[in-house]
Amino acid sequence: MKPVHRRHLPSLGALATFEVAARHLSFTQAARELNVTQGAVSQQIRLLEQALSVPLFLRKHNALELTAAGSALLASVAAGLDAISAGVGQIRPGSAPARVTITATDALAAYWLKPLIDRFRADHPEVGFVVLASDDDPALSRNSGVDIALLCGNERFELGDALHLMYPEVAQPVCSPAYLAAHGPFDDAAALARTTLLHLHERHWSSGAIQWHPLGWDEWFATQGVEGRGAPFGFSTNKVTLLTEAALAGEGVMLGIHNLVRGHVARGELVYAHPACITSGRANFMRVTPAALSRPAVARFVDHLLRDLRGQGLGH
Repeated sequence: MKPVHRRHLPSLGALATFEVAARHLSFTQAARELNVTQGAVSQQIRLLEQALSVPLFLRKHNALELTAAGSALLASVAAGLDAISAGVGQIRPGSAPARVTITATDALAAYWLKPLIDRFRADHPEVGFVVLASDDDPALSRNSGVDIALLCGNERFELGDALHLMYPEVAQPVCSPAYLAAHGPFDDAAALARTTLLHLHERHWSSGAIQWHPLGWDEWFATQGVEGRGAPFGFSTNKVTLLTEAALAGEGVMLGIHNLVRGHVARGELVYAHPACITSGRANFMRVTPAALSRPAVARFVDHLLRDLRGQGLGH
């Protein structure tokens, strides 16, 4: 085989430092992750920019942005580091226990992902999981070592990503059986407008990892041709988990996202209070790091997730 000459390849250490800094868009956070000083990170980046004769970051007041060259380099460096990591894992298969790292929003991690992990581990107890959940940190999905990212919207992907459509986000009124028995039935939308409503605050939809058009009560009533709710919100929060707990406690009716309440509905803890649904017209996706698929634990768990989605008539 003809040898490949890499005379113009910059320092691998500098490239690894660049990947961390670009992922965080912060030299300070990169220094913390790498356990070095901020000055050391800045110097590595400066030397790398000199070696490449091109700026990689736009340095603004208290902020960093990647240049076009920086964005292109990040994609290549991240893929290269993933491939190196997978290669090392293949030649040292017994050096560490099998582990799968996944990012997701808070509610998706709690109500959809965790039950699937529990079922998977019942058959594969040797596989460990790391779940990094956040509604507010969109960069978390690009964190070094993330194998699977469960994300809202297809605008969060880059060319070359391995993508799987999961499901559209559809919401429908739900409440506890006791609440429905005491205050229902809700034969029409106007009846719901007069009862106690649990509201997902607009702040939820503007969170960094979500950024969806709201699927709230105002939107739901508009699709039903009702002027607006006739009762004040009984409880409002930006966290789906808190809102769901309030619905489970019988405090009112919430708009439940199908894939997040299906477990509660299947167990009879929540019931649908009205048949009408509302959707944003957008979908959730699963992004899989290509190099991670070479690890059997990741490949098996991806298949496990996709089987669950196909069982619901979702995904592909």
